[in-house]
Amino acid sequence: MPSWNSRGLRGSTLEELINLTNEKYRSNHLALIQKVPTPIKPIKIDASTRHITLAYFEQKSTVDYIGVVQGVPVCFDAKECSTDTFPLQNIHEHQVEFMTEFEKQKGVAFLIIYFKKQDVFYYLTYEKMMEFWNRAQKGDKKSFRFEDLDPHYQISTNNRVFVHYLEMLNQDLENRD
Repeated sequence: MPSWNSRGLRGSTLEELINLTNEKYRSNHLALIQKVPTPIKPIKIDASTRHITLAYFEQKSTVDYIGVVQGVPVCFDAKECSTDTFPLQNIHEHQVEFMTEFEKQKGVAFLIIYFKKQDVFYYLTYEKMMEFWNRAQKGDKKSFRFEDLDPHYQISTNNRVFVHYLEMLNQDLENRD
């Protein structure tokens, strides 16, 4: 079993906070967002407990969350960063491709990044993500720094909502018009 600080459990706290936020949004009829399960193929199952003891990922997952907010389709991925520099290798090409297709279908794609060092949740717009991504694809910097980000997209914690990203989504939508 992986230990608490292993790579296998990275992001689980962030995802739990987002799950609690999504439950609050749902109970208040603000949004319906679901965690996208990662498809696995079981290899070994313990007959006595019926637990999967060995499995592999069946296919690449797309994003962590997908749903609708007041009629607006959204998808996003949750990432954590322990320093003030976010490596773009943490975003996978198949995720970028899915988010690009989602945007072309008039949906809104974004990342929620938790910067541990600053203790800040951040809403990274699709547009800004693609700016960093395209720069890296051209051979330039393969990361971005916390200081490179617009502080207006820092996510607040209020109204008993842990990662209140709907405010930033609204801001993102307003800036698209």
